[in-house]
Amino acid sequence: QVQLVESGGGSVQAGDSLRLSCAASGRTVSGYALGWFRQVTGKEREFIAGISQSGTQYYADPVKGRFTISRDNPKNTVYLQMDSLKSADTAVYYCAAGLFNIQTTKPPYWGQGTQVTVSS
Repeated sequence: QVQLVESGGGSVQAGDSLRLSCAASGRTVSGYALGWFRQVTGKEREFIAGISQSGTQYYADPVKGRFTISRDNPKNTVYLQMDSLKSADTAVYYCAAGLFNIQTTKPPYWGQGTQVTVSS
């Protein structure tokens, strides 16, 4: 079992930056692919960024060039640096872990989510 806890959400203005963190416990995450999803009330949860066990990053089109995912295996943590935030980025953000590509295979482990609100 992998337990995931997100932090770093909050309320910001359009154009600002935020960095989300997701701390894992239970198992070392070096053997897992990690990723971030977001969900707006009434809509499906959507993939936004993933990073493989070897460090390869991949992003959904709406966040390419603005968000950066990274991982620190010794700290058992994955990060999401969000720059040039837009009101459309307002959502609950979730981190996830799995053995396979986070974008194509639903991961089994999820955090509880952290709210990001961007005001224009």
